[in-house]
Amino acid sequence: MDAVANTFWTTPGGWTLITVAQIMAVILPLLVALAFFMLADRKIWAGVQMRKGPNVVGPFGLLQSFADLIKFVLKEIVIPDGADKFVFLLAPVLTFTLALVGWAVIPFAPGWVVADINVGVLYLFAISSLGVYGIIMGGWASNSKYPFLGSLRSAAQMVSYEVSIGFVIVTVILLAGTMNLQTIVQQQAGGFWNWNVFGGPGLQNLPLTLVMVPMAVIFFISALAETNRPPFDLPEAESELVAGYQVEYSSSPFLLFMIGELINIVLMCALISLLFFGGWQAPIDFGFVHTWPDTVQSFYGLMWFVVKICFFFFLIAMVKAIVPRYRYDQLMRLGWKVFLPTSLVAVVLVAAWRVFGPGGA
Repeated sequence: MDAVANTFWTTPGGWTLITVAQIMAVILPLLVALAFFMLADRKIWAGVQMRKGPNVVGPFGLLQSFADLIKFVLKEIVIPDGADKFVFLLAPVLTFTLALVGWAVIPFAPGWVVADINVGVLYLFAISSLGVYGIIMGGWASNSKYPFLGSLRSAAQMVSYEVSIGFVIVTVILLAGTMNLQTIVQQQAGGFWNWNVFGGPGLQNLPLTLVMVPMAVIFFISALAETNRPPFDLPEAESELVAGYQVEYSSSPFLLFMIGELINIVLMCALISLLFFGGWQAPIDFGFVHTWPDTVQSFYGLMWFVVKICFFFFLIAMVKAIVPRYRYDQLMRLGWKVFLPTSLVAVVLVAAWRVFGPGGA
């Protein structure tokens, strides 16, 4: 009987079942976590403004996001008369799907990854580039000037900041020598001084801190611009463009846009944790942890990964509450005239260090 069961898992049907189970194990906790991230975002914003924030639905307002979800789902879907119906409804689905698909290569703990591919970083870069299409389609299909202007701004902004994010990621790839996210994290083991933000494994790389800390900051700010978060939420600047590309949307399609945007934000938090801050690695490597069973070690790693994601999400929420919105020309200037040259210089410096520095090629 065991032999039959074992052979079943090696058949295409068995693989499919395992893969679907893995995907569900990522998506379901992620979507539940998103509800609380959304609540946290609103609570932090309220706290900065000395308000209470959502506090009615459930204890301390904990169920507010679920109430919002039910409200959106039950509302009528309104499609404007002149809209291209198919594209109009496809856009939010595309945005949501692409946001979820990015999580396939994110390692949560040792071996806990849906697709352990050697070009994980490249894959993420490709998926995040495709995310722009959902927004452009949504703005164009609405057949109205405000959404169209909002989607144009959004596309220009995301493309501009993707360039600097790309070069920042290149510095990490040069340090690690691989594009496999799992390997990048494993190389940062042994304590926080081995994290890429401090120059990567080995104290001989410590001088690289001068390059990698600014790179982490540029990555963080570019991630804000990439995901249309304040202070870079130009596409949905209420004072100019009503609600940007989402003007004509209501009910479930609007909800899908919102969830897609939030998933992307959490994905960026995960990415900055993996690339710069050691992913699931603890800041201090205690010897006794290695004596624990593998599963317990994995959960210990997962805990650290979640803590780091929450920390960066807190920073993003604080930026929203504190920093005023940029003007459009300032936004573009920052991306093309500040971040792009800085990250290019950093790529050259890290490459030179890898070749001529201690332990170089």
